[in-house]
Amino acid sequence: MNDRTCIVTGKAGSVDDMIRFVAGPDGTVVPDLKRNLPGRGCWVTARRDLVDKAVAKKLFRRGLKQEVSADLELGALVDHLIARRALGQLGLTRKAGGAVTGHAQVEKAVRSGMAIAVLHDPSAAADGVRKIDQARTFVRRMEGPDIPAFKSFAEGELDLALGAGNVIHAAILDGQPGRAALRHLVFLDHFRHSSAENDRSGGSSEKTAKDMTTE
Repeated sequence: MNDRTCIVTGKAGSVDDMIRFVAGPDGTVVPDLKRNLPGRGCWVTARRDLVDKAVAKKLFRRGLKQEVSADLELGALVDHLIARRALGQLGLTRKAGGAVTGHAQVEKAVRSGMAIAVLHDPSAAADGVRKIDQARTFVRRMEGPDIPAFKSFAEGELDLALGAGNVIHAAILDGQPGRAALRHLVFLDHFRHSSAENDRSGGSSEKTAKDMTTE
């Protein structure tokens, strides 16, 4: 196997679609999201089910070529780290003027073509989400982009990331900071929701979002 071959599937992949793991000083398996920790590393395709499988089948020993221990909650830890990274990027995007909050501002950004993604807090009312969905549908029917929507974070986390109180709806605006944030959101969504069955069926709506980040 080369250095970018998934230890679970045996398939080579792009570094952007994989997660690197290394052995810590105490022999525990450590996720290396920034891909800069020293030592031999091994790779797992960025899917929660594959990380869990690597732990269950003790595949990190073979991948790292040494005795290591992988915590049973390693998949949950990776999820947490990816989510924190996405929230951090959202904060940077907001500071760069690449995000708006509030139902009216989000709907306006969607209909004007400025938004490349929308986010909802788990507490968002169904009617508010529906109205923004209607705006997304309108843009798509007018031959605009299929703007992805995410509900990726726990209640209140958007408040902290975007530096505002009671953030229920937010939109990421087109531009370099927004596209960076969208890449992180897509990565998180793919990690949580992709599976072998999902891949065989052609994936889900986040495929459009990923295409948008690489145009």
